Amino acid sequence: MINKLRSIFKSKELRDKIGFVLLMLLVCRIGAYVTVPGINGELILKSFRAAVGGGQNLFQFVDVFTGGAFAKMTLVALGVMPYISASIVIQIGMGIFPAFQKEIRENGDAGKRKLGKWTRILTLFIAVFQSTLYAKQALGFNLATPGVVFSEFLEVTAFGVPWLFYLVTVVSMTTGSLFLMWIGEQITERGIGNGMSMIISLGILSAFPSTLGSILSGLNINSQEAGQLTLTSLIVLSLIFVGIVLGTIMVLQGIRKIPIQYARRNVESSGVNGKTPFIPLKINFAGIMPVIFASSFLMFPATIALLMKNYPVITNIASYISPGSTGYVIMFVVLIVFFTFVWTSMQFRPDQIASDMKKSGAFIPGVRQGKPTEDFIKHSMTRITCIGAFFLAFIAILPTIVGKLLSVDPTISQFFGGTSILILVGVILDTSKQIESHLIMQKYDGFMSSKKVTGKF
Repeated sequence: MINKLRSIFKSKELRDKIGFVLLMLLVCRIGAYVTVPGINGELILKSFRAAVGGGQNLFQFVDVFTGGAFAKMTLVALGVMPYISASIVIQIGMGIFPAFQKEIRENGDAGKRKLGKWTRILTLFIAVFQSTLYAKQALGFNLATPGVVFSEFLEVTAFGVPWLFYLVTVVSMTTGSLFLMWIGEQITERGIGNGMSMIISLGILSAFPSTLGSILSGLNINSQEAGQLTLTSLIVLSLIFVGIVLGTIMVLQGIRKIPIQYARRNVESSGVNGKTPFIPLKINFAGIMPVIFASSFLMFPATIALLMKNYPVITNIASYISPGSTGYVIMFVVLIVFFTFVWTSMQFRPDQIASDMKKSGAFIPGVRQGKPTEDFIKHSMTRITCIGAFFLAFIAILPTIVGKLLSVDPTISQFFGGTSILILVGVILDTSKQIESHLIMQKYDGFMSSKKVTGKF
Protein backbone atom coordinates (compact mmCIF):
# COMPACT_ATOMS: atom_id res chain seq x y z
CA MET A 1 0.00 0.00 0.00
CA ILE A 2 2.78 2.44 0.92
CA ASN A 3 4.64 1.63 -2.29
CA LYS A 4 1.49 2.29 -4.33
CA LEU A 5 1.01 5.64 -2.63
CA ARG A 6 4.60 6.53 -3.40
CA SER A 7 4.04 5.56 -7.04
CA ILE A 8 0.98 7.79 -7.20
CA PHE A 9 2.78 10.82 -5.81
CA LYS A 10 5.77 10.21 -8.08
CA SER A 11 3.56 10.50 -11.14
CA LYS A 12 2.95 14.14 -12.03
CA GLU A 13 -0.06 13.22 -14.19
CA LEU A 14 -1.74 11.33 -11.38
CA ARG A 15 -0.95 14.08 -8.87
CA ASP A 16 -2.56 16.64 -11.17
CA LYS A 17 -5.64 14.47 -11.72
CA ILE A 18 -6.14 13.75 -8.02
CA GLY A 19 -5.54 17.41 -7.16
CA PHE A 20 -8.12 18.45 -9.75
CA VAL A 21 -10.68 16.00 -8.31
CA LEU A 22 -10.12 17.25 -4.75
CA LEU A 23 -10.44 20.87 -5.87
CA MET A 24 -13.71 20.19 -7.69
CA LEU A 25 -15.14 18.30 -4.71
CA LEU A 26 -14.16 21.20 -2.45
CA VAL A 27 -16.13 23.54 -4.69
CA CYS A 28 -19.13 21.21 -4.38
CA ARG A 29 -18.96 21.35 -0.59
CA ILE A 30 -18.70 25.13 -0.61
CA GLY A 31 -21.91 25.28 -2.64
CA ALA A 32 -23.63 23.15 0.01
CA TYR A 33 -23.21 26.01 2.52
CA VAL A 34 -24.38 28.89 0.30
CA THR A 35 -28.10 29.42 0.86
CA VAL A 36 -30.37 30.52 -1.96
CA PRO A 37 -30.74 34.36 -1.93
CA GLY A 38 -33.79 35.43 0.04
CA ILE A 39 -33.82 32.38 2.35
CA ASN A 40 -33.01 32.24 6.06
CA GLY A 41 -30.94 29.05 6.26
CA GLU A 42 -31.51 28.38 9.97
CA LEU A 43 -35.27 28.84 9.84
CA ILE A 44 -35.71 26.76 6.67
CA LEU A 45 -33.75 23.92 8.30
CA LYS A 46 -35.97 24.01 11.39
CA SER A 47 -39.08 24.12 9.22
CA PHE A 48 -38.02 21.10 7.19
CA ARG A 49 -37.18 19.09 10.31
CA ALA A 50 -40.58 19.93 11.77
CA ALA A 51 -42.30 19.03 8.50
CA VAL A 52 -40.72 15.60 8.08
CA GLY A 53 -40.80 14.55 11.73
CA GLY A 54 -38.21 12.56 13.64
CA GLY A 55 -38.49 9.18 11.90
CA GLN A 56 -36.59 8.05 8.87
CA ASN A 57 -38.29 9.00 5.62
CA LEU A 58 -37.58 9.71 1.98
CA PHE A 59 -36.73 13.33 2.73
CA GLN A 60 -33.81 12.27 4.94
CA PHE A 61 -32.81 9.83 2.19
CA VAL A 62 -32.61 12.73 -0.29
CA ASP A 63 -30.80 14.92 2.23
CA VAL A 64 -28.09 12.29 2.81
CA PHE A 65 -27.29 12.11 -0.89
CA THR A 66 -26.93 15.89 -1.09
CA GLY A 67 -24.80 16.15 2.06
CA GLY A 68 -27.41 18.16 3.97
CA ALA A 69 -27.78 20.75 1.19
CA PHE A 70 -31.43 19.84 0.53
CA ALA A 71 -32.62 20.70 4.05
CA LYS A 72 -30.75 24.02 4.09
CA MET A 73 -32.08 25.03 0.64
CA THR A 74 -28.63 25.86 -0.70
CA LEU A 75 -27.53 26.49 -4.27
CA VAL A 76 -26.80 22.77 -4.79
CA ALA A 77 -29.84 21.51 -2.88
CA LEU A 78 -30.99 19.40 -5.83
CA GLY A 79 -27.56 17.76 -6.16
CA VAL A 80 -26.95 15.64 -9.25
CA MET A 81 -30.33 13.91 -8.90
CA PRO A 82 -31.91 15.80 -11.85
CA TYR A 83 -29.05 14.52 -14.02
CA ILE A 84 -29.42 10.97 -12.69
CA SER A 85 -33.20 11.13 -13.24
CA ALA A 86 -32.64 12.34 -16.80
CA SER A 87 -30.17 9.51 -17.40
CA ILE A 88 -32.74 7.00 -16.15
CA VAL A 89 -35.37 8.33 -18.55
CA ILE A 90 -32.92 8.22 -21.47
CA GLN A 91 -31.76 4.68 -20.62
CA ILE A 92 -35.34 3.42 -20.35
CA GLY A 93 -36.15 5.19 -23.63
CA MET A 94 -33.27 3.39 -25.32
CA GLY A 95 -34.60 0.09 -24.02
CA ILE A 96 -38.14 0.79 -25.22
CA PHE A 97 -37.09 2.06 -28.65
CA PRO A 98 -34.43 -0.26 -30.13
CA ALA A 99 -34.08 1.99 -33.22
CA PHE A 100 -32.97 4.83 -30.95
CA GLN A 101 -30.44 2.57 -29.25
CA LYS A 102 -29.15 1.32 -32.60
CA GLU A 103 -28.72 4.89 -33.86
CA ILE A 104 -26.66 5.88 -30.84
CA ARG A 105 -24.43 2.80 -31.12
CA GLU A 106 -23.82 3.07 -34.84
CA ASN A 107 -22.83 6.74 -34.74
CA GLY A 108 -19.99 6.16 -32.26
CA ASP A 109 -18.67 9.38 -30.69
CA ALA A 110 -21.28 11.48 -32.49
CA GLY A 111 -24.01 9.29 -30.98
CA LYS A 112 -22.53 9.69 -27.50
CA ARG A 113 -22.43 13.47 -27.90
CA LYS A 114 -26.04 13.46 -29.06
CA LEU A 115 -27.06 11.30 -26.11
CA GLY A 116 -25.21 13.62 -23.72
CA LYS A 117 -26.93 16.65 -25.24
CA TRP A 118 -30.40 15.17 -24.76
CA THR A 119 -29.56 14.16 -21.19
CA ARG A 120 -28.44 17.71 -20.35
CA ILE A 121 -31.56 19.26 -21.86
CA LEU A 122 -33.80 16.89 -19.90
CA THR A 123 -31.75 17.64 -16.76
CA LEU A 124 -32.52 21.34 -17.22
CA PHE A 125 -36.28 20.73 -17.38
CA ILE A 126 -36.27 18.42 -14.35
CA ALA A 127 -34.20 20.90 -12.32
CA VAL A 128 -36.56 23.77 -13.21
CA PHE A 129 -39.58 21.67 -12.23
CA GLN A 130 -38.13 20.56 -8.89
CA SER A 131 -36.80 24.00 -7.95
CA THR A 132 -40.23 25.55 -8.70
CA LEU A 133 -41.90 23.12 -6.31
CA TYR A 134 -39.16 23.82 -3.78
CA ALA A 135 -39.85 27.57 -3.98
CA LYS A 136 -43.58 26.90 -3.51
CA GLN A 137 -42.88 24.84 -0.39
CA ALA A 138 -40.59 27.56 1.01
CA LEU A 139 -43.49 30.01 0.73
CA GLY A 140 -45.64 27.54 2.67
CA PHE A 141 -42.99 27.36 5.39
CA ASN A 142 -42.92 31.14 5.49
CA LEU A 143 -46.64 31.27 6.27
CA ALA A 144 -46.15 28.93 9.24
CA THR A 145 -42.85 30.53 10.32
CA PRO A 146 -42.56 34.15 9.15
CA GLY A 147 -38.97 35.06 8.31
CA VAL A 148 -38.08 31.95 6.33
CA VAL A 149 -38.27 34.10 3.19
CA PHE A 150 -36.99 37.66 3.38
CA SER A 151 -39.77 40.18 2.98
CA GLU A 152 -37.90 42.13 0.28
CA PHE A 153 -38.33 39.19 -2.10
CA LEU A 154 -42.03 38.87 -1.34
CA GLU A 155 -42.92 42.49 -2.01
CA VAL A 156 -42.33 42.26 -5.76
CA THR A 157 -45.46 40.51 -7.02
CA ALA A 158 -47.58 40.12 -10.14
CA PHE A 159 -51.16 38.76 -10.01
CA GLY A 160 -50.54 37.92 -6.37
CA VAL A 161 -47.48 35.76 -7.15
CA PRO A 162 -44.05 36.75 -5.74
CA TRP A 163 -42.40 36.28 -9.13
CA LEU A 164 -39.06 37.74 -8.01
CA PHE A 165 -38.67 35.07 -5.33
CA TYR A 166 -39.65 32.32 -7.77
CA LEU A 167 -37.25 33.65 -10.37
CA VAL A 168 -34.29 33.92 -7.99
CA THR A 169 -34.93 30.49 -6.45
CA VAL A 170 -35.45 28.63 -9.73
CA VAL A 171 -32.45 30.26 -11.43
CA SER A 172 -30.18 29.73 -8.40
CA MET A 173 -31.05 26.08 -7.76
CA THR A 174 -31.18 25.10 -11.42
CA THR A 175 -27.81 26.76 -12.02
CA GLY A 176 -26.39 24.95 -8.99
CA SER A 177 -27.61 21.58 -10.26
CA LEU A 178 -26.26 22.19 -13.77
CA PHE A 179 -22.97 23.37 -12.26
CA LEU A 180 -22.67 20.08 -10.33
CA MET A 181 -23.44 18.22 -13.54
CA TRP A 182 -20.62 20.10 -15.27
CA ILE A 183 -18.24 19.40 -12.39
CA GLY A 184 -19.10 15.70 -12.55
CA GLU A 185 -18.38 15.59 -16.27
CA GLN A 186 -15.09 17.44 -15.78
CA ILE A 187 -14.01 14.99 -13.06
CA THR A 188 -14.81 12.06 -15.36
CA GLU A 189 -12.90 13.57 -18.30
CA ARG A 190 -9.96 15.26 -16.60
CA GLY A 191 -9.70 13.50 -13.25
CA ILE A 192 -9.94 10.01 -11.81
CA GLY A 193 -13.15 8.02 -11.38
CA ASN A 194 -16.78 8.71 -12.21
CA GLY A 195 -17.62 12.32 -11.39
CA MET A 196 -21.32 11.86 -10.62
CA SER A 197 -20.68 8.92 -8.31
CA MET A 198 -17.95 10.88 -6.52
CA ILE A 199 -20.25 13.84 -5.89
CA ILE A 200 -22.88 11.50 -4.42
CA SER A 201 -20.20 9.79 -2.31
CA LEU A 202 -19.05 13.17 -1.03
CA GLY A 203 -22.58 13.91 0.15
CA ILE A 204 -22.79 10.55 1.90
CA LEU A 205 -19.42 11.02 3.62
CA SER A 206 -20.37 14.48 4.84
CA ALA A 207 -23.35 12.97 6.70
CA PHE A 208 -21.25 10.40 8.57
CA PRO A 209 -20.14 12.66 11.48
CA SER A 210 -23.76 13.37 12.45
CA THR A 211 -24.55 9.64 12.20
CA LEU A 212 -21.62 8.83 14.50
CA GLY A 213 -23.08 11.32 16.95
CA SER A 214 -26.39 9.45 16.79
CA ILE A 215 -24.56 6.19 17.53
CA LEU A 216 -22.84 7.65 20.59
CA SER A 217 -26.09 9.12 21.88
CA GLY A 218 -27.81 5.79 21.24
CA LEU A 219 -25.19 3.99 23.36
CA ASN A 220 -25.80 6.52 26.16
CA ILE A 221 -22.20 6.24 27.40
CA ASN A 222 -22.42 9.11 29.88
CA SER A 223 -25.30 7.52 31.78
CA GLN A 224 -25.74 4.27 33.69
CA GLU A 225 -29.14 3.71 32.08
CA ALA A 226 -29.37 1.50 29.01
CA GLY A 227 -29.44 3.38 25.75
CA GLN A 228 -31.45 2.71 22.62
CA LEU A 229 -28.44 0.95 21.07
CA THR A 230 -26.94 -1.93 23.07
CA LEU A 231 -23.37 -3.19 22.84
CA THR A 232 -24.63 -6.50 21.41
CA SER A 233 -26.52 -4.68 18.66
CA LEU A 234 -23.44 -2.62 17.88
CA ILE A 235 -21.27 -5.76 17.56
CA VAL A 236 -23.85 -7.43 15.30
CA LEU A 237 -24.09 -4.34 13.11
CA SER A 238 -20.30 -4.11 12.91
CA LEU A 239 -20.09 -7.73 11.74
CA ILE A 240 -22.78 -7.03 9.16
CA PHE A 241 -20.81 -3.99 8.04
CA VAL A 242 -17.73 -6.16 7.41
CA GLY A 243 -19.85 -8.75 5.63
CA ILE A 244 -21.48 -6.12 3.40
CA VAL A 245 -18.11 -4.64 2.44
CA LEU A 246 -16.73 -8.10 1.57
CA GLY A 247 -19.92 -9.05 -0.25
CA THR A 248 -19.88 -5.81 -2.24
CA ILE A 249 -16.28 -6.40 -3.30
CA MET A 250 -17.13 -9.97 -4.30
CA VAL A 251 -20.17 -9.05 -6.39
CA LEU A 252 -18.44 -6.11 -8.06
CA GLN A 253 -15.15 -7.92 -8.73
CA GLY A 254 -16.41 -11.45 -9.41
CA ILE A 255 -16.24 -12.83 -12.94
CA ARG A 256 -17.15 -16.02 -14.77
CA LYS A 257 -14.43 -17.27 -17.09
CA ILE A 258 -15.59 -18.75 -20.38
CA PRO A 259 -12.61 -20.62 -21.94
CA ILE A 260 -11.85 -20.03 -25.61
CA GLN A 261 -9.53 -21.61 -28.16
CA TYR A 262 -8.00 -20.47 -31.43
CA ALA A 263 -8.39 -22.50 -34.61
CA ARG A 264 -4.96 -21.51 -35.95
CA ARG A 265 -3.00 -22.22 -32.78
CA ASN A 266 -1.97 -25.25 -30.82
CA VAL A 267 -3.42 -25.86 -27.39
CA GLU A 268 -0.01 -25.19 -25.82
CA SER A 269 0.38 -21.84 -27.57
CA SER A 270 -3.19 -20.66 -27.22
CA GLY A 271 -2.61 -19.19 -23.81
CA VAL A 272 -0.21 -16.80 -22.21
CA ASN A 273 2.44 -18.41 -19.98
CA GLY A 274 0.60 -21.71 -20.26
CA LYS A 275 -2.76 -20.23 -19.15
CA THR A 276 -5.92 -20.90 -21.16
CA PRO A 277 -7.44 -17.72 -22.63
CA PHE A 278 -10.99 -16.88 -21.55
CA ILE A 279 -13.80 -14.34 -21.82
CA PRO A 280 -14.37 -12.64 -18.44
CA LEU A 281 -18.08 -12.07 -17.78
CA LYS A 282 -18.62 -9.86 -14.72
CA ILE A 283 -21.19 -11.08 -12.22
CA ASN A 284 -22.41 -7.52 -11.91
CA PHE A 285 -21.55 -5.78 -15.17
CA ALA A 286 -23.53 -2.66 -14.17
CA GLY A 287 -21.50 -2.05 -10.98
CA ILE A 288 -23.18 0.32 -8.52
CA MET A 289 -25.20 2.20 -11.16
CA PRO A 290 -28.40 0.17 -10.46
CA VAL A 291 -28.23 1.20 -6.79
CA ILE A 292 -27.77 4.87 -7.71
CA PHE A 293 -30.55 4.69 -10.29
CA ALA A 294 -32.94 2.91 -7.91
CA SER A 295 -32.22 5.39 -5.12
CA SER A 296 -32.75 8.35 -7.46
CA PHE A 297 -35.95 6.84 -8.79
CA LEU A 298 -37.33 6.63 -5.24
CA MET A 299 -36.07 10.12 -4.39
CA PHE A 300 -38.02 11.80 -7.17
CA PRO A 301 -41.48 10.97 -5.77
CA ALA A 302 -40.12 11.79 -2.32
CA THR A 303 -39.27 15.31 -3.43
CA ILE A 304 -42.64 15.72 -5.12
CA ALA A 305 -44.50 14.39 -2.09
CA LEU A 306 -42.64 16.62 0.35
CA LEU A 307 -43.29 19.71 -1.72
CA MET A 308 -46.92 18.81 -2.53
CA LYS A 309 -48.01 17.40 0.83
CA ASN A 310 -51.43 19.07 0.55
CA TYR A 311 -52.45 16.28 -1.84
CA PRO A 312 -53.39 13.16 0.21
CA VAL A 313 -52.85 10.70 -2.66
CA ILE A 314 -49.23 11.77 -3.19
CA THR A 315 -48.57 11.80 0.56
CA ASN A 316 -49.93 8.26 0.93
CA ILE A 317 -47.72 7.01 -1.92
CA ALA A 318 -44.66 8.63 -0.32
CA SER A 319 -45.41 7.06 3.07
CA TYR A 320 -45.85 3.65 1.44
CA ILE A 321 -42.35 3.77 -0.07
CA SER A 322 -40.61 5.49 2.84
CA PRO A 323 -37.32 3.84 3.95
CA GLY A 324 -37.88 0.94 6.31
CA SER A 325 -41.38 0.14 5.07
CA THR A 326 -42.30 -3.07 3.30
CA GLY A 327 -43.24 -1.14 0.17
CA TYR A 328 -39.84 0.53 0.11
CA VAL A 329 -37.99 -2.78 0.41
CA ILE A 330 -40.02 -4.37 -2.38
CA MET A 331 -39.68 -1.35 -4.68
CA PHE A 332 -35.95 -1.05 -4.00
CA VAL A 333 -35.30 -4.72 -4.83
CA VAL A 334 -37.42 -4.57 -7.99
CA LEU A 335 -35.73 -1.37 -9.19
CA ILE A 336 -32.19 -2.64 -8.52
CA VAL A 337 -32.88 -5.85 -10.47
CA PHE A 338 -34.60 -3.90 -13.26
CA PHE A 339 -31.85 -1.33 -13.68
CA THR A 340 -29.16 -4.01 -13.50
CA PHE A 341 -30.64 -5.74 -16.53
CA VAL A 342 -31.35 -2.46 -18.34
CA TRP A 343 -27.80 -1.13 -17.83
CA THR A 344 -26.24 -4.47 -18.81
CA SER A 345 -28.34 -4.71 -21.97
CA MET A 346 -27.33 -1.17 -22.92
CA GLN A 347 -23.59 -1.62 -22.35
CA PHE A 348 -22.85 -5.30 -22.93
CA ARG A 349 -22.46 -6.30 -26.60
CA PRO A 350 -22.48 -10.09 -27.13
CA ASP A 351 -22.85 -9.59 -30.90
CA GLN A 352 -19.66 -7.54 -30.99
CA ILE A 353 -17.79 -10.11 -28.89
CA ALA A 354 -18.93 -12.95 -31.18
CA SER A 355 -17.95 -10.95 -34.27
CA ASP A 356 -14.48 -10.17 -32.89
CA MET A 357 -13.95 -13.80 -31.95
CA LYS A 358 -14.86 -14.95 -35.46
CA LYS A 359 -12.46 -12.46 -37.03
CA SER A 360 -9.59 -13.60 -34.83
CA GLY A 361 -10.35 -17.30 -35.30
CA ALA A 362 -11.37 -17.84 -31.67
CA PHE A 363 -14.23 -20.08 -30.56
CA ILE A 364 -15.82 -21.48 -27.43
CA PRO A 365 -15.29 -25.25 -27.21
CA GLY A 366 -18.49 -27.02 -28.21
CA VAL A 367 -20.13 -23.87 -29.60
CA ARG A 368 -20.13 -22.86 -33.25
CA GLN A 369 -18.94 -19.40 -34.27
CA GLY A 370 -21.31 -16.57 -35.19
CA LYS A 371 -24.91 -16.58 -33.97
CA PRO A 372 -24.60 -19.65 -31.69
CA THR A 373 -21.65 -18.02 -29.90
CA GLU A 374 -23.61 -14.78 -29.50
CA ASP A 375 -26.61 -16.67 -28.05
CA PHE A 376 -24.37 -18.65 -25.70
CA ILE A 377 -22.67 -15.50 -24.36
CA LYS A 378 -26.01 -13.69 -24.03
CA HIS A 379 -27.58 -16.63 -22.17
CA SER A 380 -24.57 -16.95 -19.85
CA MET A 381 -24.56 -13.22 -19.14
CA THR A 382 -28.29 -13.23 -18.37
CA ARG A 383 -27.90 -16.00 -15.80
CA ILE A 384 -24.98 -14.47 -13.94
CA THR A 385 -26.58 -11.00 -14.13
CA CYS A 386 -29.67 -12.43 -12.43
CA ILE A 387 -27.51 -13.80 -9.60
CA GLY A 388 -25.54 -10.55 -9.31
CA ALA A 389 -28.67 -8.37 -9.36
CA PHE A 390 -30.43 -10.23 -6.54
CA PHE A 391 -27.24 -10.44 -4.47
CA LEU A 392 -26.75 -6.67 -4.90
CA ALA A 393 -30.36 -6.06 -3.87
CA PHE A 394 -29.94 -8.31 -0.82
CA ILE A 395 -26.88 -6.36 0.31
CA ALA A 396 -28.78 -3.10 -0.13
CA ILE A 397 -31.77 -4.11 2.02
CA LEU A 398 -29.91 -6.21 4.63
CA PRO A 399 -29.37 -3.31 7.11
CA THR A 400 -33.10 -2.46 6.97
CA ILE A 401 -34.06 -6.05 7.82
CA VAL A 402 -31.47 -6.38 10.61
CA GLY A 403 -32.37 -2.96 12.01
CA LYS A 404 -35.98 -4.07 12.38
CA LEU A 405 -35.03 -7.38 13.99
CA LEU A 406 -32.73 -5.65 16.51
CA SER A 407 -35.08 -2.65 16.98
CA VAL A 408 -32.27 -0.26 16.04
CA ASP A 409 -32.88 3.23 14.72
CA PRO A 410 -32.94 3.08 10.89
CA THR A 411 -30.45 5.94 10.63
CA ILE A 412 -27.90 3.95 12.63
CA SER A 413 -28.53 0.64 10.83
CA GLN A 414 -28.11 2.32 7.44
CA PHE A 415 -24.75 3.68 8.58
CA PHE A 416 -23.40 0.12 8.86
CA GLY A 417 -24.45 -0.92 5.39
CA GLY A 418 -26.94 -0.64 2.60
CA THR A 419 -27.05 1.94 -0.14
CA SER A 420 -24.43 4.28 1.29
CA ILE A 421 -21.77 1.60 1.79
CA LEU A 422 -22.53 0.03 -1.59
CA ILE A 423 -21.95 3.33 -3.35
CA LEU A 424 -18.84 4.20 -1.34
CA VAL A 425 -17.21 0.80 -1.83
CA GLY A 426 -18.10 0.82 -5.52
CA VAL A 427 -16.61 4.28 -6.03
CA ILE A 428 -13.43 3.32 -4.16
CA LEU A 429 -13.01 0.16 -6.25
CA ASP A 430 -13.64 2.00 -9.52
CA THR A 431 -11.25 4.81 -8.61
CA SER A 432 -8.50 2.43 -7.46
CA LYS A 433 -8.85 0.49 -10.74
CA GLN A 434 -8.38 3.65 -12.77
CA ILE A 435 -5.36 4.69 -10.70
CA GLU A 436 -3.81 1.25 -11.19
CA SER A 437 -4.48 1.45 -14.94
CA HIS A 438 -2.70 4.81 -15.11
CA LEU A 439 0.30 3.42 -13.26
CA ILE A 440 0.48 0.43 -15.61
CA MET A 441 0.18 2.65 -18.68
CA GLN A 442 2.96 4.90 -17.45
CA LYS A 443 5.24 1.90 -16.97
CA TYR A 444 4.54 0.86 -20.53
CA ASP A 445 5.08 4.43 -21.71
CA GLY A 446 8.41 4.48 -19.94
CA PHE A 447 9.36 1.23 -21.64
CA MET A 448 8.27 2.46 -25.07
CA SER A 449 10.03 5.80 -24.67
CA SER A 450 13.40 4.18 -23.98
CA LYS A 451 16.20 4.81 -26.41
CA LYS A 452 16.07 2.73 -29.55
CA VAL A 453 18.88 0.31 -30.21
CA THR A 454 20.34 0.99 -33.62
CA GLY A 455 21.96 -1.78 -35.61
CA LYS A 456 25.23 -1.59 -37.45
CA PHE A 457 25.17 -1.97 -41.22
